[in-house]
Amino acid sequence: MLILLNKPNRVLCQFRDPDGRPVLKDFIDTPNVYPAGRLDFDSEGLLCLTDDGRLQAKISQPKSNIKKRYWAQVEGSPNDAQLEELVRGVKLKDGVAKAIAATIIDPSDRIWERDPPIRVRTEIPDTWIEVTLSQGRNRQVRRMTAAVGLPTLRLIRYSIGPWTLDGLAPGETREISNTDAWKQIGGQ
Repeated sequence: MLILLNKPNRVLCQFRDPDGRPVLKDFIDTPNVYPAGRLDFDSEGLLCLTDDGRLQAKISQPKSNIKKRYWAQVEGSPNDAQLEELVRGVKLKDGVAKAIAATIIDPSDRIWERDPPIRVRTEIPDTWIEVTLSQGRNRQVRRMTAAVGLPTLRLIRYSIGPWTLDGLAPGETREISNTDAWKQIGGQ
């Protein structure tokens, strides 16, 4: 089974935490499922969990080229050059990182309130952008946006391959059979 979870902010992508922070088992009670990839403690959005090891590898391994779309609320007003630089590639400490696409969006009717809310600075505007990747490195979107002068204030993973957050409030899940999941990503 594939479980789609809208991971809330400040939840660890693991099932236990010795420090008592919120974890996946607070939202998922299905045994023997494991995350296919991760989201940082301070990031939100779509997380896939499965009991199928091959499906988990297919979703999470960069060589699978499964696209992931992120909504990043960034500090400032992006210009075309900054968005183009995200697509051309930015040099990070662990190599060049490229987006497939980077555009300004207005997801306001689809965004929920965050607890705690982001810091608001009245003299500096913020903008939502959508960044599409086929790779995934540690804090990649945050590092990429910072490299082009657009620090990320809030990050939501909107989609992984064919699956989206549509219809999932924070903490909610949706289940898909492994057979259907494999069909949706193009077979086994």
